[in-house]
Amino acid sequence: MGAGPLGEAWGQALRLWGEGRYFEVHEVLEEAWREAEGEARRLLQGVILLAAALHQAKSGRGGLRNLRKAEGKLLGLPSPYLGLDWQPLLEEARRRLGA
Repeated sequence: MGAGPLGEAWGQALRLWGEGRYFEVHEVLEEAWREAEGEARRLLQGVILLAAALHQAKSGRGGLRNLRKAEGKLLGLPSPYLGLDWQPLLEEARRRLGA
């Protein structure tokens, strides 16, 4: 992802992801998601759903439903796409949720 607000959002989201701060990942990407269109919107929504699934799992509330929704958004997109290699994020979520 290039420079600018979306690139900054990706960088911040990936840093937060690495820290296990999944709720904050959602917060950082939500504005960009609202403004995005087409496959970029689909990508952002998928990553937000992955973050939501992992946040739910950390809170003891499962997360498999959001994982499945995320898979529906992400599968079929290339990885990396728009500068984000989302496949490792999906693999991590699957591993953590035992899916």
